[in-house]
Amino acid sequence: MNEPNPNYLDDLETLTERLVSTYQGDSGINFIDVRNLPVRGEILHLIESLMELLFPGYTGRHKVTRDTVQSVVADLLSVLGAELAVQIELALRHQCRLESCTTCDCTDLASRHAAKLLKKLPHIREILKTDIQAAFDGDPAAKSFEEVVISYPYIDAISIHRVAHELYLMEVPLIPRIMSESAHSKTGIDIHPGAQIGDSFFIDHGTGVVIGETAVIGSHVKIYQGVTLGALSFPKDESGRIIRDQKRHPTLEDGVTVYAEATILGDITIGEGAVVGGNVWIRESVPPGTMVAIAKPEALYKKKGPSFDDRQEYYI
Repeated sequence: MNEPNPNYLDDLETLTERLVSTYQGDSGINFIDVRNLPVRGEILHLIESLMELLFPGYTGRHKVTRDTVQSVVADLLSVLGAELAVQIELALRHQCRLESCTTCDCTDLASRHAAKLLKKLPHIREILKTDIQAAFDGDPAAKSFEEVVISYPYIDAISIHRVAHELYLMEVPLIPRIMSESAHSKTGIDIHPGAQIGDSFFIDHGTGVVIGETAVIGSHVKIYQGVTLGALSFPKDESGRIIRDQKRHPTLEDGVTVYAEATILGDITIGEGAVVGGNVWIRESVPPGTMVAIAKPEALYKKKGPSFDDRQEYYI
């Protein structure tokens, strides 16, 4: 085995200077002298606490019984509220630094945002009950609600999204996106925290699903793996900068089903009860009750023979 070459130490000072020189003037890709940023690891810890409140006993961090559930929930809410307020304050202070804001009381606003989110948890939990029911009803392989909650990655994705969406509506910087991207990396399901999603929503399998920021999804919608609710090329202003804060993703009305690998792009509407088949590419609105599918392809069958020339080909 070769011994490491110690000569690199001879150039260590030079290498250090070269690397540090690349930090100068950068904005947003170093965090030197920036102490007002939420800590990603702390946000991930908060997500675990939130999941414990939404599904008591789910993480296994606390043993929950009917006798202890009241005290466990009270303790979790107390700790979560304080820790969440700290991270929100860091995010707000970072935003104030970027915008040179001097009027915001970040501490007070962070406490109010944290309290508001905690007060939303009972409502979020009621909506999640409809999502779990939709998953159980929509997948014949599901044997119980417990199986859905414990094993379906979709539950992690939609639970985190519904929390992140509330923070997004409060205009809390950074934290909603950290939450949504943590769910994305864990589940393969990419839901922007800005997306509006109704009750009784189900993503079957889930891998590769992308739902954009301004997407609007009604109630009782079901989509499959690989579906994209995306945007077309972004409009730009006179200076060539992307125009933001415009509706640019699809709307799926109540009762829509979208099958695997379908791509739906732009500010269009898929009407109530419509069915979108797999692998289609849609850039125009679809009327209610319509089925959209690609033309039936031809399948080529080859019958094997003793040699290449003996094979027969026919279409169906």
